[in-house]
Amino acid sequence: MLRRALVIVVGALPVAGAGCSWQQAYSAAQEWQRNQCNRLTEQTERDRCLNNTKMSYEDYRRQTEGSKKD
Repeated sequence: MLRRALVIVVGALPVAGAGCSWQQAYSAAQEWQRNQCNRLTEQTERDRCLNNTKMSYEDYRRQTEGSKKD
């Protein structure tokens, strides 16, 4: 989870600076993560990595809003 958050923040900085929305930044970070997953040689590891990139932006927002309330 921490790695995903780091990827999102790192991916979002240049995109957000260009005037794009947070949803676009999230999508860019997800795409970057998928590219990293596709570099993995072991199929099982690649599939597990790609499964971690399937969360929609709406689900991500709900999850982060829920964790802020806790």
